[in-house]
Amino acid sequence: MKLSAEMRAFAARLGHEFERPALLVEALTHSSMSSPNRSDNQRLEFLGDRVLGLVMAEALLAQDQAAAEGQLAPRFNALVRKETCADVARELDLGAVLKLGRSEMLSGGRRKLALLGDAMEAVIAAVYLDGGFEAAREVVLRHWVARIRSVEADARDAKTALQEWAQARGLQPPDYVEVDRSGPDHAPVFTIMARLATGESAEATAGSKRQAEQTAARALLDRLEGRT
Repeated sequence: MKLSAEMRAFAARLGHEFERPALLVEALTHSSMSSPNRSDNQRLEFLGDRVLGLVMAEALLAQDQAAAEGQLAPRFNALVRKETCADVARELDLGAVLKLGRSEMLSGGRRKLALLGDAMEAVIAAVYLDGGFEAAREVVLRHWVARIRSVEADARDAKTALQEWAQARGLQPPDYVEVDRSGPDHAPVFTIMARLATGESAEATAGSKRQAEQTAARALLDRLEGRT
């Protein structure tokens, strides 16, 4: 099997030359495009999640040899969560080569957090099956290195961090208000406002309320702490 020019370009961005290109095609095929003669990426996603977890656990142990399990666990969760995988996928422009059925394509599937995160995990599995654990480890570390270095600061989820910021200043916990909901029922898009009693607020839009709340909380916290 020969890869398309777009997939070859993606493999170059990823940093792995596939001996078995069919693995990459499978990793980038969403279930909406599956058929009796075409496998989707769900099985690879299952494997890739475990490969990513092992690479991250090793990296965290090597980075901080004095850290206790209670310190390592939230860092690990921050590095392997679906949002982080989707962020890496966006940096690689994975959405541009994702194979989607018509309904998913029309509903914005190339931008959906869950689809991007799942596909990124599947791609990691494809590299693992094609080149072994060292090849997968090299790819993961290349694209996660900056996140590993900064993970201690990012380990707490944004909503928890914002609530702690407010409580430390004697403020009520922040409110999360649904400002808007659009899109079809099967693929809604939410706009959420994170708001403090003092009036400071920030909004974010995502394909789930949870992600929109987290992103809005992070935006507000960054503004309050002067990081943006």
